[in-house]
Amino acid sequence: MKHRLKTALLVVALLGIAAQTPLSAAPVKKAEQQTVKKGPVKAAAKAPSSAKSATSKSTSRSAATKQPSRKVAAKAPSGKSASAGAVKKTSIAHESSRKLVRHAVLTDIDPGRLALYSASALVIDQSNGQVMLEKHPDMVVPIASISKLMTAMVVLDAKLDLQELIAIGDEDVDGLKGTRSRLPVGTTMTREAAMLLALMSSENRAAHALGRHYPGGMHAFVQAMNKKAHALGMYHSRFDEPTGLSSNNVSTAHDLARMVAAAARYPEIRSYSTTAEAKVELNGRIRDFHNTNALVRSDTWEIGVSKTGYISEAGRCLVMQARVADKPVVIVLLDSQGKMTRVGDANRIKRWMESAGLAVERRRV
Repeated sequence: MKHRLKTALLVVALLGIAAQTPLSAAPVKKAEQQTVKKGPVKAAAKAPSSAKSATSKSTSRSAATKQPSRKVAAKAPSGKSASAGAVKKTSIAHESSRKLVRHAVLTDIDPGRLALYSASALVIDQSNGQVMLEKHPDMVVPIASISKLMTAMVVLDAKLDLQELIAIGDEDVDGLKGTRSRLPVGTTMTREAAMLLALMSSENRAAHALGRHYPGGMHAFVQAMNKKAHALGMYHSRFDEPTGLSSNNVSTAHDLARMVAAAARYPEIRSYSTTAEAKVELNGRIRDFHNTNALVRSDTWEIGVSKTGYISEAGRCLVMQARVADKPVVIVLLDSQGKMTRVGDANRIKRWMESAGLAVERRRV
């Protein structure tokens, strides 16, 4: 009897397992058929994520075959209105996040990625003294004709008569580099004209003559240059002569930023160094002279002080006090290789500052 009972129970168990197997398999097969048949679901899957998160799978499948994916939420039944609202919020948030990323890219550009060709560079916001960009700012290097800004300050500090005539002599001829000049020996001009040509056209003979006609002569003039530098806090700078032809005239970007800021306080230096071109009477003849910095002729630049420089040891140099992106800044670019690379570096810095400023303005709106 017991044996029959066990047998009966075993048969019932087997029949139960057999009965359950097709029941569990059937839904799987049905689900697979739905997935295959609902081809349009794949198209819905390619729609923006906001549309997918807004509706249930069944709603998106039926609507995707009739409406574009962007309109799925808007066309949803009233029962799905809450989901539609969520879709709109999600979409708006997504667009806002993209805008913020775009602004961050503009605002947070690493200055080190500007690909400056100058070996040493410095940009300082004069309104607060903040360093906006720097690249080897404490490297002591020859500064070439940037020296002429110090030459002009020393002459002006001495309160010398700018209308006094001075002459170009043999002593003013370049014996260091053999550079040419449009000022022949014997040329006479006012001290003012000599300063204009030294700052605007970087005339070496004019700059040297300014130092030679200083009270006490050239030795006293060079002493005054170094004394002025020390007074300005230019502790890593040294001047040997007034033209910059000597590679012993050295400084750092930080020191030159101090010098440029000081030079900007002299109206004569601001005027002469940014004059684009001038007609100067020399020995009864009118001659045209032009600024060595092409940026002073650009309508896109607002420059207060400008000076270029070049000797082989110093490379191409450029210093400016300017207004960029509505900020008063001092820009120092030293030892740039290539004739136009210093100008290119200045323009890259300008675009970087303007782009960052534009992004900040957009973020405030």
